[in-house]
Amino acid sequence: MSDPACKEQVVEVSPSDAVSRRTASWRGLAAEIIQANRRCRVDYHYHAPAPMLVFHERGVRREGCTVIEGLPKSTLQDCGRKLVFVPGGRKYHDWHEPRTLARAIFFYFNPCQFAAGPELELWLLSLAPRLFFESTVLTETALKLATLIESGGADNRRYLEALGIVLAHELVWINAGRCRAQAPANSGLATWQRRRAIAYIEEHLAEPVSLEVLAGLVRLSPCYFCRAFRRSFGMPPHRYQLRQRIERAKTLLAKRGASVTDIGATVGYHDASAFCTAFRKVTGVAPSTFRRNLG
Repeated sequence: MSDPACKEQVVEVSPSDAVSRRTASWRGLAAEIIQANRRCRVDYHYHAPAPMLVFHERGVRREGCTVIEGLPKSTLQDCGRKLVFVPGGRKYHDWHEPRTLARAIFFYFNPCQFAAGPELELWLLSLAPRLFFESTVLTETALKLATLIESGGADNRRYLEALGIVLAHELVWINAGRCRAQAPANSGLATWQRRRAIAYIEEHLAEPVSLEVLAGLVRLSPCYFCRAFRRSFGMPPHRYQLRQRIERAKTLLAKRGASVTDIGATVGYHDASAFCTAFRKVTGVAPSTFRRNLG
């Protein structure tokens, strides 16, 4: 197993010689087991596009503070068996003067590489930051991954990949469970919320649309918004956007003023084969065939 792809994508530790690090990476996920080897102040910094989950297997600090950008700081002393989730793009800083030597497992997600469909990617990228929460399922999965990494589990790559997907799904499910408690079971979006969300999607049809941005426009949490959107439109927001891209492409194909490749780029597909695949999935035919059939 190899180290995480980019040095900048992993947590920075200072002083670096105060810990030992064991790393591994596979499709969709990279992981580090970080073990403190002496009692001194240790600082952890992270700021990268990839979401990060931290499992504090053990660790009691005499003094210290943990901060995720946008959340109040925590000075919790006994961090053992606690989890922290840092969304991509958020700054994370943890420092502590240990009472006991700490051991933690850092998981760096690359959702676009998961062989589990775009919904998991969208959910992972929309999760809110969380400081020091507990989950038996996440803990058990994290420990299984750590055991495999420490045993040099290169021969178990498929099992590692499967556990990585389980970890991501459980993280999403826990977050969704929190949101389910917020909302009545049958609630959809109000009329003004539907109009505002759809208008934004139409205006940014060819761009990646953040679930957090859409939810913020209608004053809802991301997971509540996604559930309400599905109830209102029968599909999640990202699938709605993909379908609207294809509808826009149909209109442009009928005008015959641009090539199939240019039309694909106009609706957000800069790779012609990706456009053809998406178009065929929705319509059952390739864009060129659709154009010919128009007569």
